[in-house]
Amino acid sequence: MNARPSGSFVLALHGHMPWVLHHGRWPHGEHWLFEAAVGVYLPMLSVLDDLERAGVTNAFSLGLTPVLLEQLAHPTFRSGVAEYLADRARRAEHDARDPSLAHRAHHWAERFATLTALNHRIDGNIVGAFAEHARAGRIELLSSFATHGYAPLLKHDRCIRAQLEAGLATSERHLGFRPTGIWLPECAFRPSGPWTQPVLGGPTRTRMGVDRILEAHGVTHFFISSAMAAGARSEGRQVPDGSFDKVGWDEADRQPRVGWRDVMEPHQISTHGGPSSVVAFARHPAVSEQVWSADVGYPGDPRYLEFHKRKDGDGLRYWRVTDRALDLGEKQPYAPEDVPAVVFSQAQHFANVVRERLVDWNERTGRDGCVTATFDGELFGHWWHEGPEFLREAVLALHHDPAVRLQTAADRLKTHPPQEVVWLPEGSWGEGNDHRVWLNDQTRWTWEALHRAEDRFFGLLWRVQQRSNRKRAEAMLALAARELLLLQASDWQFVIHTEQAVDYGFRRFSGHLSCFDTICSMVDDLLAGRRKHAAAHKACRELALAADDCFTDLSLDAFNFPGD
Repeated sequence: MNARPSGSFVLALHGHMPWVLHHGRWPHGEHWLFEAAVGVYLPMLSVLDDLERAGVTNAFSLGLTPVLLEQLAHPTFRSGVAEYLADRARRAEHDARDPSLAHRAHHWAERFATLTALNHRIDGNIVGAFAEHARAGRIELLSSFATHGYAPLLKHDRCIRAQLEAGLATSERHLGFRPTGIWLPECAFRPSGPWTQPVLGGPTRTRMGVDRILEAHGVTHFFISSAMAAGARSEGRQVPDGSFDKVGWDEADRQPRVGWRDVMEPHQISTHGGPSSVVAFARHPAVSEQVWSADVGYPGDPRYLEFHKRKDGDGLRYWRVTDRALDLGEKQPYAPEDVPAVVFSQAQHFANVVRERLVDWNERTGRDGCVTATFDGELFGHWWHEGPEFLREAVLALHHDPAVRLQTAADRLKTHPPQEVVWLPEGSWGEGNDHRVWLNDQTRWTWEALHRAEDRFFGLLWRVQQRSNRKRAEAMLALAARELLLLQASDWQFVIHTEQAVDYGFRRFSGHLSCFDTICSMVDDLLAGRRKHAAAHKACRELALAADDCFTDLSLDAFNFPGD
């Protein structure tokens, strides 16, 4: 056993939900949010309470997107999740009358009672509870773009800046501090350079890189796919004395010292051939596969709860995976008493995999490695019922392993600033590591509409700012800006392409586009003198805030950056 750590383990979870409040209930809409709160976020707070008692710090980095924060703090959610918990408890009580379900129903009843007590103890303030754990150093909280806008495909750099600035400001308002780490929506990145508009036949022009925008807003680190790390280009090395040693990619490949473009170490991102203050952590595919893979990952264990089979449509789940190849009708009863031993064993296996990677890297290179594992937060508790218990056991195992240094991404940067500097290619963590999930034949029309909406917004913004008395028009245009942000959410293209909720994606995108266009038309009428301000503003507020009462402090200043 090593007397000192061979390296660090950084776990980063991405928590996100598009704006669903007041936009339907079940099967699509608010039900998604309540399920995530009860399945993921409350159990994760319970895990953090356990880690606090065990004296664990720097357990993991957790992204809570600004639009998710807006919802978790909303009065409608806080009353709705309490009602949802009560409804689930009633279902468990009802099902317990069936002798064939009684044992498993009691398992659910105990779970809902525990989560209800936790929700009551924190007074329904999930956001505040996470912020408290972050201030105590148990986790790092990450921010993101306001509504999860897909940066490489947005037409104007000012929209990327607005997504980021509004997101950081919203995170700060809810958490009480401004995060320095960020989860890029879909891990989608584009470097500086020529950009050709992918729809509507726009001209090629030079764009600012996403990394430069992050740096300008004080962001210090983000996360990328392993494919993007493999496609990176070596630029040089940051020398401890502060100087920069330029090293070409071909020369780096000939150097015997390992480290360039490897997922075992974070890398600084270059701007114009030199180092920036922004660092990318690359997902380790082999380690992440232990959890993520549909074929060999832990969640597919036959003893775990089957996600896809429920009682009476929206009821509770009482069956186990059994065999992934079986039809749902052949699934066997879930046995909750068999699960703790399985979770513990797999958590120990995961910790061993991490340790082996770090020890091997240290022995081969003499360098302090960093294994980064990244996952959607909803995997832990929503898709994988036993995920929160696995998370607790894995973190505890790694915490007690002397060969592993358990760290958040921010803490790793403080203790081991990266030296290697690279240029990153364009890409995402989606299928093909490109943009095909979000831009394809099914969704092209959404990007055509989005690019026209961006142009219309900035045209109106310029006209409004030319007026000497512009405050009234700006207040109305800020309502359109909110709808533009909601329109830009990458979720609409995702659910359309994956066919998870095609009709819902179409309806939500079209609804926000209609609201945006209506408000812009009213601003047009106001500027042309065709409408009185009081009536127009009242109509805009009633339209925009009826369902979308989020980002209510959004200022047009977020869009007022130099033109691109």
